[in-house]
Amino acid sequence: MTNILLVLLQIILIPAVSPLFIGLTRKVKAKLQNRRGAPITQPYRDLWKLLHKDEVVSHDASWVFLAAPYLIFASTIFIGAIIPLFSTTLPTIFTSDFLVVIYLLAFGTFFLALAGIDTGGAFGGFGSSREMLVASLTEGGLVLSILTLALISHTTNLTGIIHNMTSMPLINFAPVILAFASFTISLLAETCRYPFDNPSTHLELTMIHEAMILEYSGKRLALIEWASANKYLIFIALGVNMFFPWGITGSGNASQILVTLLLFMVKAGLFCLGIAALESSIAKLRIFKLPKLLFTSFALSVAAIILII
Repeated sequence: MTNILLVLLQIILIPAVSPLFIGLTRKVKAKLQNRRGAPITQPYRDLWKLLHKDEVVSHDASWVFLAAPYLIFASTIFIGAIIPLFSTTLPTIFTSDFLVVIYLLAFGTFFLALAGIDTGGAFGGFGSSREMLVASLTEGGLVLSILTLALISHTTNLTGIIHNMTSMPLINFAPVILAFASFTISLLAETCRYPFDNPSTHLELTMIHEAMILEYSGKRLALIEWASANKYLIFIALGVNMFFPWGITGSGNASQILVTLLLFMVKAGLFCLGIAALESSIAKLRIFKLPKLLFTSFALSVAAIILII
């Protein structure tokens, strides 16, 4: 019964707090750029507004365009339920393999790209093309960065990885740091952050994610934006829990779960601060320079694996 309640808590937690972390990142970026910025609760207001707006759907749209927002949002909810956020007692041993998580994320990316080209618009077409370019080059670094932890822990299950990483001596932490650097680059690429994309622009020369969703409006646009926030929090959770797993409980005790939940929120908030600081100190790269940075992510992961072999 306790395990079921933990899964339900995770299902609720990811969509409930993911807009908060988007708002926190935007607020910190605004402060670092000497701007006042919107309140950190602004993403909630934006979602509420979109959920109450009417939709305009192209006559050329097929079932892919109509179903994609629901499939993408559902995939992020499912991932949020199977990854360990604050406890390692979840009954998800058969679904929390890291390859399952990565390819469920790729499932959402696939349908988002399909939806971008479904209506035949020029913006959606080049946005989907750019998204597939970045996604295909990101997969290698992302998979190998987590594979580094899997080789250290002798398991591909996320819960097992966290268990073994908790007791790992700090003297053997060098390959983990390299893998974390690779994972961070992959995180920025997968969540459409600087220097890969500007999440707050609609300029033709720079947008990738926004180009694919220009045809959406109303409730479906709200679901896509919400799913994007969920994906951002999922990547942050994977980063802080796998590479820095200290503080995650192996007990179902309510008081311990509350403490570890608060600790997770603090760690995730600090990671958001780091991302905001990084984004405020770099410029967006040209599309033709992105493969070099993604190859750097791949190379860092390979170097980490070589260190542990």
